[in-house]
Amino acid sequence: MSKRTDLTVYPTAAPRAAFVVAHGAGAGQKSAWMVRVARGLAARGIHTATFDFPYMSAKKSVPDRAPVLEASWRDAIDAARETLGPLPLFIGGKSMGGRMASHVAAQKTDTLAGVIFFGYPLHPPGSPQKRRDAHLGDIAEPMLFVQGSRDTFGTAEEIRALLPSLKRATLYEVPGGDHSLKASSNAAKQDEVMERVLDQTVAWIDKQL
Repeated sequence: MSKRTDLTVYPTAAPRAAFVVAHGAGAGQKSAWMVRVARGLAARGIHTATFDFPYMSAKKSVPDRAPVLEASWRDAIDAARETLGPLPLFIGGKSMGGRMASHVAAQKTDTLAGVIFFGYPLHPPGSPQKRRDAHLGDIAEPMLFVQGSRDTFGTAEEIRALLPSLKRATLYEVPGGDHSLKASSNAAKQDEVMERVLDQTVAWIDKQL
């Protein structure tokens, strides 16, 4: 049985896939960004679940070390399989949450339908030489990178240059998007940006099914 009890499920009436989305380093599963994405995916027919890493549940500001985050991800996958049923399961997340999902996928501890990254943190801002991509080539599942063109953690162009070294990877570029995929200070225009992000994410999921 799963060790996790804090999955938040965003159900849909006739799901064709399931997706577990992990939060970034600075805000948990109840942040506006996470809730918006989870609700938007559920509205498009994808059973979606979110969870908090242990440090976030404990209200600490500093993320746990990678082994703890990875173990938490594996527990979340187990809980999702118990809760969401035998649907094709995708995992991923915002920034650090997506990066830790990629660690789990690279370790080949589970059979997954794909991995989705919203703002993959390819390197720390201002330090492009400190790459975080050595393990990505070990991932056999298809990958989708949703990346802003002005993301200081790795631009869409940097991700595009990485794609030929990966097995089954796709890029969706958010023009003008930052690390949180924010491309406009105008709320209505940014809403349109996120709607396109969700549409493209679900279109990619459907291609994998």
